[in-house]
Amino acid sequence: MTVLRLARSELKRMTGGLLPKLTILALTMVPLLYGAVYLYANWDPYGNLNQIDAALVVEDTGATSADGTRLEAGRKVAESLADGHVFNWQTVSGTEEADQGVSTGKYAFALKIPRDFSANLVSPGSFDAANQAMLNVTTNDANNYLLSTIVDKLTTAVHTTVAAEVGEETANQLLTGFGTIHTQMLKASDGAGQLAGGVAGLHDGTVTLHQGTGGLRTGTAELYAGQLKLRDGANSLNSGAAQLSGGLSQLKDKTATLPADTRALADGAARVSAGNAALGAKVQGLAGQLAASEKAAAQATAQAERSRVAASNSRLVAAGALTPAQAEAILADFDAHPAPPAPPGPAGPAGPAATLTAAAAQIQQLADGSAAVSAGATKLAAATPALGGAITQASTGADQLASGAATLAAGQQGALDGAAKLSEGAQKLDDGAAKLESGAATASDGAGTLAAELARGAGQVPNPTDTQKDSLAKVMADPVAVSNVSQAKAGSYGAGLAPFFLTLALWIGVFMLIQAMRPVTQRALASNAPAWKIAVGGWLPFLAVSAVQASLLTLVVDVGLGLSPAHPWLMWFLMLAAAMAFSAIIQGVVALLGSPGKLVVLILLVLQLVSSGGTFPWQTTPQPLHVVHQLLPMGYVVNGMRHLIYGADLAVILPTMLGLLGYTLLGTALSTLAVRKHKYWTLKTLKPEIAV
Repeated sequence: MTVLRLARSELKRMTGGLLPKLTILALTMVPLLYGAVYLYANWDPYGNLNQIDAALVVEDTGATSADGTRLEAGRKVAESLADGHVFNWQTVSGTEEADQGVSTGKYAFALKIPRDFSANLVSPGSFDAANQAMLNVTTNDANNYLLSTIVDKLTTAVHTTVAAEVGEETANQLLTGFGTIHTQMLKASDGAGQLAGGVAGLHDGTVTLHQGTGGLRTGTAELYAGQLKLRDGANSLNSGAAQLSGGLSQLKDKTATLPADTRALADGAARVSAGNAALGAKVQGLAGQLAASEKAAAQATAQAERSRVAASNSRLVAAGALTPAQAEAILADFDAHPAPPAPPGPAGPAGPAATLTAAAAQIQQLADGSAAVSAGATKLAAATPALGGAITQASTGADQLASGAATLAAGQQGALDGAAKLSEGAQKLDDGAAKLESGAATASDGAGTLAAELARGAGQVPNPTDTQKDSLAKVMADPVAVSNVSQAKAGSYGAGLAPFFLTLALWIGVFMLIQAMRPVTQRALASNAPAWKIAVGGWLPFLAVSAVQASLLTLVVDVGLGLSPAHPWLMWFLMLAAAMAFSAIIQGVVALLGSPGKLVVLILLVLQLVSSGGTFPWQTTPQPLHVVHQLLPMGYVVNGMRHLIYGADLAVILPTMLGLLGYTLLGTALSTLAVRKHKYWTLKTLKPEIAV
C-alpha cells in the first residue's frame, strides 16, 4: 500500500456523497470566513470615521493681542474640524448637553472649546499673566475603547496646528521686540558714554574733596589735642583753686581769735617769765643749804665706815686671820685713802645740791626764754589784726578764683566735647570722601564698561528684517520636523493586520479539518504498511485541503480586498509552507493523543494568538510568552508574511521556510509515533474514554 493510495482512499471516503462534499467545501471556506471577512470588515476603519457623530461646543469669545490683532481661534478650530470631515461633527450649544449626549451614546465623544481659549493663546504676550489654552475632551469607553485613542490623535493634531499658528505669531512679535531692543540699546550706549564723561568729572571733584577733608581731619585732630590739654589745665586750676579756697577759709576760721590769743599769750609769757625768775632764786638758796647738809652727811658716813672697818679688823684679828699689825696697816690705809663720792651722770648719781643747782640754771634759762616769748607774743599780738584782715581778703579772692576756675573747667569740657565731635565728624567726612572717591572711580570705570558693553551687546542683539522674522517665526513656532523614512509600509489598517489574521485563519482552518477528517484510518493501521507511510498517508489529505484553503484565502485577499503584496508569489508559497507545517503539527498531535489532542491544538492556538506579535510587538508580552514565541511556528509565519506583503528585506524568508520544514518533519514524526502506538489495539481503542 503506497502513501498516495492511502491519501486517495481517505479523500474518496470524504467525497463519497453530496454532504461530505459540502462538508469539505465548508471546511475549505473556514479561513475565508475568519481571515478574509475580518479583514474586509476592518480594512479601512479610519476612512469611515466621518460616520461617527461627535459633539462640538464652541464657547470661545475671542481675544485681542498686544498689537491689536483680533484672534478668533475657537471659531478657526471649529471650521478646520468641519472642513476636515474626519468625524460627523454636531455643533452643540452647551457643555451639559454635550456631556449628556456622550453619556447616552448619542455622541461618541465631545470636544469643547472654552470661553478663554483665544485669551489664553494671546496671554504669553504678558509675562505676568501667561496661561495655557485648553481643549476639553469628554470620552466614554462604553461607546468604544479604541475611540479614545483615535480622539487623542485628533486632539493632538489640533493642538499641534493651533500651537504652531499662535507660536508663529508670538515668535514674530518676539523678534520684532528684539529689533526694538537693538535700537534702544544703541541709544542706551550713547547715554552711557555721556554718563561715563560726567562720572569721570565727578571722580576728579571727589579727589579734590578727599584732599580737603584730609586737611580738615588733621586740623580737627590737633584742635582736639589742644582742647584736651586746656581741659586738663582747667581741671587742675579748678582743683587747686578749690583747695586754696578751702584752706584759706579754714585759716580764716582758725585765726579769728588769733589777736586775743596772742595778747593772752604775751601776758601769760610775762607772768611765766616772772615766776621762773622767782623760782630760780628759791632753787638757788635751797641748793646752798642742801650742799652744807651733804658735806656734814659725808663726814658722818666716812666716820661710820672707818668704825665698820676697824670692827671688821678686830674680828679678823680675833679669828686669827689678821695680825694686829696688818689690821693697823689696813686702817691706816683706809684713812689715807677715803672713799670718793659717787660721780654725777653715768658714773653714779649726782648729789641733790648739784641737781638743784643745775635746775636753778635751767629755770633761769626758762625765765630768759619766757621773757623772749613774752616780747615776741607782744609783737605778734600787735601784728595779728593786720594778718587777720589779709587772710580774710585772701579767702574771699580764693573763693572767687575757685568759682571762676570751676566755670572755666565746665566751659573747657564743653569745648573739648565739641572738639571731639568736630574731630569725629571730620574723620567720618574724610572716610566718606575716600569712599566717594573710590566709588566715583569705580562708577567711572563701570560707566565706561557699561557704554562699551552696551555698544557690543547692541551688536549681538538680533535686528532681523521682515523676511528673516517670518522665516525665524515659523522655525520657532514649529522647531522640530519629523522626516519619516518608511522602509516597508502597510497600505491600510487591514493590510497591517493581514499577516496576523491570514496566519491565524490557516491554523483555524486546519483545526476545523480535524473535526471531520481522521488523522489515521483504522484500515491503514490494520495493514502491514510501514508506520511512516501510514503517517504520511494520513497527513496528505490534510495537506491537500489546507493547501486549497491557503490558495483560496490568498486569492480572495489579493484580488477581492486589494491587498497587493509586494511579492505575491512568494507570499503564496509561504502560505502553502505554513499550511504544510500547521497541518503536519495538528494531524500529528491529534493522531498521537486522540480526542485530548484537539484540546492541545486549541491551547497551542491560544498561546500563539497572544505570543506571535500579530498586533502589538511580541517583545511587549510577559517574559514566559517570549519562550512560546520562539518555540511555536505562527510568530515566524507572521514575520515572514510582513516582509513579503510590505516589501521588506527578504533575508528572513529562507530561515522561515526552513523552520516551517522543520515543524513539518516534527509533525510527521509525531504522526509516525502515533501509528506505532496505535498498531496495538486496546480496549480504549475500541471504546475510547472520550470522543470529540
